[in-house]
Amino acid sequence: MKYFPVNLDISGRSCVVIGGGKVAARKVDTLLACGGMVRLISPELTPELRKLEKTGQVEWLKRQYRRGDLAEAFLVIAATDDEAVQVEVFSEAEQNGQLINVADVPQRCNFILPAIVKRGDLTISVSTAGKSPALARQLRQNIENLIGPEYGILAEIMGVLRPEVLEKGRSHQENKKIFAALLDKSFPAWIRKRDWLMIENHLVDVLGNNISPECLNTLKKMLNCH
Repeated sequence: MKYFPVNLDISGRSCVVIGGGKVAARKVDTLLACGGMVRLISPELTPELRKLEKTGQVEWLKRQYRRGDLAEAFLVIAATDDEAVQVEVFSEAEQNGQLINVADVPQRCNFILPAIVKRGDLTISVSTAGKSPALARQLRQNIENLIGPEYGILAEIMGVLRPEVLEKGRSHQENKKIFAALLDKSFPAWIRKRDWLMIENHLVDVLGNNISPECLNTLKKMLNCH
């Protein structure tokens, strides 16, 4: 099966998780980190999930799944080993036209979750279309060793610089060249060393008078805060 790679905005959207074990806990952590509104359906919860429920971060229905529980959900995750429940959850979600993932059962999913590396707003995902989660994990670990936290800071810096460049009204091709020039291969090393002088000189070399002192001050403070 061919999957269409996509990043979803789930902020403020209803996400239903069936199950209350360790797998469910991992899924819930990711959903909450992305702003999802999580409802858990399970007779029992791990201590971690109970803490989230007690602090009001998730809603908990303390019982088994029932057909109709997925009403109005944007996204559904079934993290249960009960095959009968998996079949029922998948059937209801498909009937409702909802996004459904049954953990570790690709044939009962209309989307799958890749192995991810997070560095701030930078997200790198690895997927084998469900054929080898172990390979995806191994590659994720390799990427984690190559891509350090400095790349997350670099993404933040580029996010500040982007409107500075775009507001000048240049052509798409000109902007493309500028963004490529900004991403000097030594930039991550400058960030690791907190070498603001090299960063500032590079930005001025590329952008000249088109970068404001206010923008430079913002970037300097950003670097010092990490």
